[in-house]
Amino acid sequence: MGSWSEVKIAGHSCDVFEPTEPNPHGYVVLYLHGVHLDMLRDQPAYTEQLEKHGLICVAPLTQRSWWTDRICEEFDSQISAEAHLLDNVLPYIQERWQTPERYVGLLGTSMGGQGALRIAYKNPRTFPVVVAISPAIDFHTRYDEGDETICQMYPDKEAARQDTALLYVHPLDYPRHQFFCCDPGDERWWDSSDRLHMKLGSTGVLHDYDLETEGGGHGFEYYNRMAATAIEFLAERLDRDRRRVE
Repeated sequence: MGSWSEVKIAGHSCDVFEPTEPNPHGYVVLYLHGVHLDMLRDQPAYTEQLEKHGLICVAPLTQRSWWTDRICEEFDSQISAEAHLLDNVLPYIQERWQTPERYVGLLGTSMGGQGALRIAYKNPRTFPVVVAISPAIDFHTRYDEGDETICQMYPDKEAARQDTALLYVHPLDYPRHQFFCCDPGDERWWDSSDRLHMKLGSTGVLHDYDLETEGGGHGFEYYNRMAATAIEFLAERLDRDRRRVE
């Protein structure tokens, strides 16, 4: 079995998994964590799947930043989580493993799921493959609840809504391979995943989704149930995209 280690990238913690036999093409999974800061290194289901497919995994820690392009004081007073990902983490990956562009797939859960989708929609040529599990797409709804970091980053609820993944969907420029899923028992976030599916379908944007599989609602019980599906999708679609370009 491969191993996890911790590194610092631009002064911020980041977990790194290296399999015993890396995929010969050097594919990397970039994992975006959820609001409760539970890390992938503590989930054997994902470690096993990453090892099985020979995928390197890089999992930066950005606190409760919601992976936005807004300054979150809890994370950093000078750079946003999104900018850190693009300006620091991605170059680190490319330099350390000589990873070509488009060989990095995005994976996120909950807060990280919506972040993965939004960042992929904004940068579809950089991230042509994205997987979101239980994405908290309508995070603006937490504004009325007084969510500390969201209220600090946005002046009002509408400003937050304008920054959600749904608003970045472009019918002519989108990640070629996207998969998202949500447990029907996830009362808070299922509806927004269903709206995303309907919007993508109505605009002709190709996507894969699963809004029917049940597995514990919202949390790692469900995320772990979807581990094999998620990692297999990343591995297969990264390879398909490479062959398409070649």
